[in-house]
Amino acid sequence: MEKKDYITKRDEFIIKEYGDKKITVRDLQLQILEIMDEIDRICRKNNIKYALHAGSALGAINYHGFIPWDDDIDIIIPKEDYLRFIEVLKKDLNHEKFDFQCFQTDKKYNVLIPNMKIRKKDTYIEEVNFLLKNRCKGSNGVFVDVSWYDGVSENRFIDQLYRTSIKLLMPIMVLLDNIHINPLPFKYLVEGIANHYAKVNHNSKYVSQTIAIPWEKFMREPIFKREDIFPFKDCEFEGRTYMTYNNPISVVHKWYGPNCTKRWNGQEWEETYPVEKRKTKHVRNLNLESNEVPTNK
Repeated sequence: MEKKDYITKRDEFIIKEYGDKKITVRDLQLQILEIMDEIDRICRKNNIKYALHAGSALGAINYHGFIPWDDDIDIIIPKEDYLRFIEVLKKDLNHEKFDFQCFQTDKKYNVLIPNMKIRKKDTYIEEVNFLLKNRCKGSNGVFVDVSWYDGVSENRFIDQLYRTSIKLLMPIMVLLDNIHINPLPFKYLVEGIANHYAKVNHNSKYVSQTIAIPWEKFMREPIFKREDIFPFKDCEFEGRTYMTYNNPISVVHKWYGPNCTKRWNGQEWEETYPVEKRKTKHVRNLNLESNEVPTNK
């Protein structure tokens, strides 16, 4: 039995039901793959490296594709390529089908969430995260999250000092955002702290996603050896070739623990993740046929 044959009935994972109509995780995954195919095309054309990140990398290891109940894809890009990636998207992205949102192109974008969202037009998604809604003009469509990676301090105290400064700013920014005041000075401050930190530690032996994303638990931010992350390498994903970390098993074990990868019991591969936890976690509302907000009617 191959790893990708663990679970074959992906359509059993239902995200939403509207009357007699059901939207499954697989329906959403196929839409996300269209975005990923476009990202991969653009990156390879312009020699920009990216990597499937976190749960997406775990899916590549365990299933050669999505975790069957996973409802998103995350990718990372080296910090030195991030600004160039924005310019490449402006020029090469198929703007009839896709859109992208980031702070560098829309000051309503919130810097506390992943650095960029690349969206598919003519779809609609509402995330479970209700604290920071999409304020950008343009699409509210299905998306792929993009974060940048760079060096972090080898001194854990210094690392936490920088991260804590952003975490202290977070409640103010969330409050202002939710009363529809764009906390622009604070956004610039967070961006400045994160960019300065990355620049100072650019050649460090350790790396992580930008500290501008402050949602990890205190003292538990995933920090990795540089040689485990870089250079990125090709992997199989849903019958395609995407990119992932240099040492993906080591990285996902640090993210999720040593039991996150599957066990061979002598006859077949065993799924270690508890059945009761195999459910979607990011989607509150969804429409894969248009950009209109769906109703239950």
